[in-house]
Amino acid sequence: MPHDTPLIATIVVGLCLAFALGLIAQRLRLPLIAGYLLAGVIVGPFTPGYVADQKLATELAELGVILLMFGVGLHFSVRDLLSVKGIAVPGAVGQIGVATGAGVLLAWALGWGLGAGVIFGLSLSVASTVVLLRALQDRGLVTTDRGKIAVGWLIVEDLVMVVSLVLIPPLAGLLGGAAQPVDGQAAEVVALGFGPVAATLLVTAVKVGAFVALMLIVGQRLIPMVLHYVAHTGSRELFRLSVLAIALGVAFGSSTLFGVSFALGAFFAGMVMAGSTLSQQAARETLPLRDAFAVLFFVSVGMLFNPMVVVTAPLALIATVAIIVGVKAAVAYGIVRAFGHDREVALTIAASLAQIGEFSFILIVMGLSLGIVPPEAKDLVVAGAMLSILGNPLLFRLLDRWSEKQAA
Repeated sequence: MPHDTPLIATIVVGLCLAFALGLIAQRLRLPLIAGYLLAGVIVGPFTPGYVADQKLATELAELGVILLMFGVGLHFSVRDLLSVKGIAVPGAVGQIGVATGAGVLLAWALGWGLGAGVIFGLSLSVASTVVLLRALQDRGLVTTDRGKIAVGWLIVEDLVMVVSLVLIPPLAGLLGGAAQPVDGQAAEVVALGFGPVAATLLVTAVKVGAFVALMLIVGQRLIPMVLHYVAHTGSRELFRLSVLAIALGVAFGSSTLFGVSFALGAFFAGMVMAGSTLSQQAARETLPLRDAFAVLFFVSVGMLFNPMVVVTAPLALIATVAIIVGVKAAVAYGIVRAFGHDREVALTIAASLAQIGEFSFILIVMGLSLGIVPPEAKDLVVAGAMLSILGNPLLFRLLDRWSEKQAA
C-alpha cells in the first residue's frame, strides 16, 4: 500500500503524474510547468482521491532548490557576484520594500493588522529560485550580463529573507502574534546589554560572515582539491558521488551550523567549485537529478493550492497577483533602467522576478504558526504563487517575440 511507503509513493506518483500531464501540456502547447502544477493539485489535500505526503514532497522539492543553486554557482565566480553588487543590492532591497508596502496596503484593505501586512508583503516580494533559474537556463542567459544581474539580485533577496526568518520569531509579539523566547546564542548576547532584536541581528551577521569567510578561505582550497583527487581515481561513479556529497553536505551544514538557507549554502559550494577545471563535468553530473527534483518542486507547489480561494476571495486574489506580477515587475524595470541598462535587460529582469515561490511559503507558514497572519493569507500567497508561476513562461514568450521584432 502507498501509505506504508510514503517516500516512494510521493516520488513515484508525483513524477508519473507530472510526466503524463506534462505530456498533455506539451501537446496543447502550454508550459510544461502547467502540467506539473496540476499534478500537484490532483494529489493535494484539497482534491478527492489519493493524497501524497505534503511534508515529504516539500523536502524533496528543497533538494531540487539545492541542486539548482549549486549548478548556478558552478557557472559563477566571486568576481561575477561583485560585478553586479552595485545594482543587485539597491535593486533587490528597493523592490522588496515597495512590494512589502503594497502587501501592507492590501492587508489593511482586507482588515488585517500591520504585522500581518508586513509578513504578507514580504511573502509577495521574493522570487522563486527554481522558476527564475529555469527561465534563464532555457534561454541560455545565466552567464550573460542579464543573467548575472538576475542571479545577484536573487542572492540579495535570499540574504534578506534569511535575516527576516531569524527576526520574525523574536518580533512576533510586536507583530501581533504570540511572543517567542530568544534563542540560546542571542540570549547570551542579550545578557551583555543588547536588546533582543539587536542581539538576534548581531548573531545572524556573525554566523553569515563566518560561513562566507569559511567558504572563501578554506572551501576555495579544499573543495577543488578533493574534486581533483577523486577525478584521479578514474571512477566516474565516485566523482559523481563526490559532487553530490559536496553540494548537499555544504548546503545542510551551512543551514545547521550557520543558519544560512540551503539555497545560499549550495550556491557558495558551487561558486567555490567553479575554481576547479572540473566544474563543467560536475555541472553535467548533477543535471539529471536537478531536473527530476525541480519537477517535484512544482508538484509540491500544486499540493499547497486550495482552489476554493478563487471562489471565496476573487478580488483579493486578483490584487495579490497584481502585486506579484505588476508592481514587482514595474519596480524592477524602473530600477534597472535608472542604473543605465537598456530596455531588453530591464524587461528580462522584470519578467524573471514577476513570480514568487519557496521562501514565500516558508514566510507565510511561519507567520501563520506564530499567530501573526490569518489562514486566508496563506491561501492567497499559494494561489498567487501558482498563478504567477503559470504566467511566467508566457511573460518570457512575449519578451522573446518583442526581442525578435527589435532584431528584425
